[in-house]
Amino acid sequence: MSTPRSWTSTPPAGGTSVQDRVVIALGGNAMTAPDGRAAPEDQIAALTRAADKIAEVVETGTHVLVTHGNGPQVGNLLVKNELAASVVPPVPLDWCGAQTQGTIGFILVNALERRLAGPVAALVTRTRVDAADPGFTTPTKPIGRYLTAGEAKIMIEHGQVWRDRGARGWRRVVASPEPLDVLDAPAVAALLAAGYVVVAGGGGGIPVVREPDGTLRGVEAVIDKDLAAALLARTVGAGQLVLATDVEAVVLGWGTAEERPLGAISAEELRGHEFASGSMGPKVEAACRFVEAGGERAVITSLDRIADAVAGRAGTVVTER
Repeated sequence: MSTPRSWTSTPPAGGTSVQDRVVIALGGNAMTAPDGRAAPEDQIAALTRAADKIAEVVETGTHVLVTHGNGPQVGNLLVKNELAASVVPPVPLDWCGAQTQGTIGFILVNALERRLAGPVAALVTRTRVDAADPGFTTPTKPIGRYLTAGEAKIMIEHGQVWRDRGARGWRRVVASPEPLDVLDAPAVAALLAAGYVVVAGGGGGIPVVREPDGTLRGVEAVIDKDLAAALLARTVGAGQLVLATDVEAVVLGWGTAEERPLGAISAEELRGHEFASGSMGPKVEAACRFVEAGGERAVITSLDRIADAVAGRAGTVVTER
């Protein structure tokens, strides 16, 4: 597992303490139907269920910041890009990130307002990355569906990078740079201090780089949502990070006769185990980074158990020691 290149930390604003703030990071299973369908009605139903679980935490008096994945939603936009590429130019990935942040935030705010008496807000959020990150020169993160060579050729002519994956067809690859700074974290912190439940940092944030003159521009990239959640949690001074997924705990020996769920564990011990890079690996890395950077604890558990996780009664609980 790698260590972060740069971490910033801002003390809590207003009157909330570190222990008062919890970041809940929703995984992709909270965005779609159980069978993976992602029609608008499926997304609304799934996010409404997630909002009910989040509300259980808010109702304990905890100050909650919600962040979320956006893979299925961006995937839908990429299909639209591909189907319309001969008619209108495809929109770049930073635009896809902004659009899905807005859509998911809108749905979550509506659902949370139906459950809660207090104010709720969603914030379109940018995450700064390094323009010199090696991912931009050697993109490796696969996204979207497989296309035929002819279909991929149209997208390549629009400046995208596609790779031949053999019998399955061609697939797009992009950079997945290290998140360095959540630029809109001060606004998030101000809303939390004012008593809002906040939805921010969706999909890892909209990737931007800073130009030599100080201005910002969006870039074609996908930021790991779990690593960005850990960075955002530390930046706003949260005491806990809860990474909601589709299992109740991290499991060693997954799929074998020696399966063993992990309860309380130190970051150092957790780093001694290997996890799949495409599933549990990023969550484990995010949990370790959060507590190593000063967070009180990180918990990996299922969406249904997030209230228990905040109370210390569920999930894999990661602490520095």
